[in-house]
Amino acid sequence: MISDGGLATELEARGHDLSDPLWSARLLADDPRQIVAVHAAYFRAGARIATTASYQASFEGFAARGIGRDDAAGLLRRSVELAKAARAEAGDDALRVAASIGPYGAALADGSEYRGRYGLSIAALKRWHRPRLEILAGAGADVLALETVPDVDEAEALVDLVRSVGVPAWLSYTIAGAQTRAGQSLAEAFAVAAGVSQIVAIGVNCCAPDDVLPAVETARAVGKPVIAYPNSGERWDGRAWTGPSRFRARLARQWVAAGARIVGGCCRVGPADIAEVATALAPSL
Repeated sequence: MISDGGLATELEARGHDLSDPLWSARLLADDPRQIVAVHAAYFRAGARIATTASYQASFEGFAARGIGRDDAAGLLRRSVELAKAARAEAGDDALRVAASIGPYGAALADGSEYRGRYGLSIAALKRWHRPRLEILAGAGADVLALETVPDVDEAEALVDLVRSVGVPAWLSYTIAGAQTRAGQSLAEAFAVAAGVSQIVAIGVNCCAPDDVLPAVETARAVGKPVIAYPNSGERWDGRAWTGPSRFRARLARQWVAAGARIVGGCCRVGPADIAEVATALAPSL
């Protein structure tokens, strides 16, 4: 199955200024129709999964913009409704909606999701994630996307919460080489999901494309379907993306051959890239 690409960076490519701590979640309040348009573009390109604009959404982030808790909860639910609206426009009930649950570091809007080790206990991380996760779990998405997780502690917190709400989810780490961003082994990281029936897929995202193949091979050992959706391989220097894109459809064929069952892209992977992946994988997915 093919997932979508980078929602926020595609919105930026369409001229939207997302230099805001809420990132793409800002448009949930300010211009929700543009989010639907990007979801629809990825569906037209061949994606079968739309990932919602809730990755960087948080109660604290909304509060900083004067949005109260009840309205913030409504905006979280809206993220799922917008993806469903794009599915309705596509006229294909087999398309899927994944409610994005980004890491604690994403809400800090300082790049912490690429470091992990926030200085919070697993219990504290559970307390922070629970309200948002429970709202998104009840919003009617097909699956929760626990994505861009940088370390095992946060994964343990999220997996415990998913177990308690009983909603299917995938668990996807952001990695550097053969380790999580916090430096743990991938075998240890993926083992967090072993035996947890609510975790229906494990894998990696928002990493360099070249790091995906060995990670897929490691994830397979857990015995769950594997998901892989790296970024373009360009680098963010805090102001702009630099370097060439290294995302290639031929790499997606390698990931599938190694055992990945869901493939797509993350930051800077646009609808045109996903269309190439869909064409390349048409015989195999």
